[in-house]
Amino acid sequence: MEDSLEKKQRVNLLMDCYEELLTDKQQQYLSLYYQEDLSLSEIAEELNVTRNAVFDNLKRAVHSLENYEDKLHLLAKHQQRIDLIDRIENVQQQSNEELDDYLEMLRRI
Repeated sequence: MEDSLEKKQRVNLLMDCYEELLTDKQQQYLSLYYQEDLSLSEIAEELNVTRNAVFDNLKRAVHSLENYEDKLHLLAKHQQRIDLIDRIENVQQQSNEELDDYLEMLRRI
């Protein structure tokens, strides 16, 4: 169950980064499944297609998102920035030199 939750979260993050690069149809399928939490059967009924068609379209759309991430790394860079921001916030009581190092790392991402 946790794996599917992690996948759902990843797909939603990828959609935040790359949704505009997808076709309208891909956006619709992903939105219905990952954001509105409809089942494959519910989507099939709503769009008047087979359940298998929904599955295939979702699989292709997620594959497209992963391909964009493999090439552009927007999500990875975003996660690096968030990590560095968290480290900066947690180091407030430490030396300014370490804080400067973190800020320089953030500038390079």
